Amino acid sequence: MSIKLALLKSGETIISDAKELISDDVICGYLLTDPHIVDTRKSMLLTEESQDSGNVEISLVPWIILTSERKIPIAKDWIVTIVEPVEAVKKMYEEKVNEQSNQTDSSDEQRNLSE
Repeated sequence: MSIKLALLKSGETIISDAKELISDDVICGYLLTDPHIVDTRKSMLLTEESQDSGNVEISLVPWIILTSERKIPIAKDWIVTIVEPVEAVKKMYEEKVNEQSNQTDSSDEQRNLSE
């Protein structure tokens, strides 16, 4: 599994297992398996302990929520950049995808993570 974060032209940040789609030795797109939108928000709850910790709330939501397809191709010109996710976000994604494989319930998962 090659889990990556992709920033799209639309401004969305997507996390997924990403594979290159190659034609004639040229990347023409990517195949995203189980893509989820990564929504980040600064924590609104301020305490003496959290003021300096830089807490961020992360939410993962299926990217195209009204499809049952797990593998979605995307053209390379829609991707601004692809990067490695931080370990905590990668682990959160893996847990959610594994949970969805075992259940049909696709409820949102939220956690607080420190930057």
